[in-house]
Amino acid sequence: MNIINVKSEIKPLKKVLLHRPGNELLNLTPDTLGELLFDDIPYLPIAQKEHDEFARVLKENEVEVVYLEDLMAQVLEQGENIREEFINQFIYEAGIRTPKYKDLVFNYLSSFKDNKELVLKTMEGIQIYEINRNKRKEEKSLVDLVTEETDFSAAPMPNLYFTRDNFASIGTGISLNRMYSVTRNRETIYAEYIFKYHPDFAGKVDKYFDRDYPYHIEGGDILNLNENIIAIGISQRTQAGAIDKIAKELFKNKKCKIDTVLAFNIPNSRAFMHLDTVFTQVDRNKFTYHPGIVDTLQVFEITEGNDPESDEDLNVIEINDTLENILSKYLKMPITLIPCAGGDKVAAEREQWNDGSNTLCIAPGVVIVYDRNVITNQVLRENGLKVIEIPGAEISRGRGGPRCMSMPLIRED
Repeated sequence: MNIINVKSEIKPLKKVLLHRPGNELLNLTPDTLGELLFDDIPYLPIAQKEHDEFARVLKENEVEVVYLEDLMAQVLEQGENIREEFINQFIYEAGIRTPKYKDLVFNYLSSFKDNKELVLKTMEGIQIYEINRNKRKEEKSLVDLVTEETDFSAAPMPNLYFTRDNFASIGTGISLNRMYSVTRNRETIYAEYIFKYHPDFAGKVDKYFDRDYPYHIEGGDILNLNENIIAIGISQRTQAGAIDKIAKELFKNKKCKIDTVLAFNIPNSRAFMHLDTVFTQVDRNKFTYHPGIVDTLQVFEITEGNDPESDEDLNVIEINDTLENILSKYLKMPITLIPCAGGDKVAAEREQWNDGSNTLCIAPGVVIVYDRNVITNQVLRENGLKVIEIPGAEISRGRGGPRCMSMPLIRED
């Protein structure tokens, strides 16, 4: 079986990547919420219990669960040279430029004997007081004098439990993403090392996009409709230039069967940050969607141009039709659209804010959802779906649902 195999949003899920929320959530403060892309501070013990329940439900449904932190720790076991390379790159990407502080942080991280503890510490963030105080006091620079002990030399990465965004599985390859914010772009360092050095993945997975490309793209905007068609959102987090680039790479790769990219232009809004927050597939012929996007949605078809060798040549046309008709045409079957909260305006806005449309389909017609979206969940049941509810009072505060919290690695063909 392929190391990565995801050609659908709905076929039986067999292997998935998660990250259990950790101490990075303890390093959120009211003053840093905006910078770190949170609207509120989750209560960590409950957030972890909720996430553990999510993992338990997946395992109960015969899905193998692997953790980002475990894979990265296994990478560092491959050799001291890789560990040292990672620490140096982490320091650079954390924006630490002062020579003394670079040395202090390098020595601090190198002192961790357990590789998983090292990985978790890089995710958690590093405060000034944690590094060698005596070394700081030996020589006083302007940096030392204006830096508080509680300042972060490396900021936390609290969004990491949304593993959908760092990279995206597409067919048998991946998109290693360049993310929208500087804060989140550092998260993709772990996927870079996993696909570069982990013995299960190294040299075995094609890359259709890379984190050093100039355009932003995030995994929540990428939906695998079937082995020939993917949908990508033009959103707050994904630029049109990134879609052009990834389309060209998909068409150019001889092993890739994708011949059509549908680009969905959705409102640029915090509430609609990714395509999968307003639109997900839940069965062979059923999609859930947020009614607020219907009147503003533009859809474009992208196919290979006349010159396959050109880096610019693509055929792009706007499709002027309803969402239902567009999906029916490309999936070659009648499509049922299920509105969030049944279409009630107030309830839809409330439940979409809590990711009522962000379902994780683990088999055709079987979805994992937050229990708090009562109206939407009942509407899904009325449309013949098996709905598995998980608690989400705390983990939902990061503005992401079960799909956001999971990166499928293998689905059955």
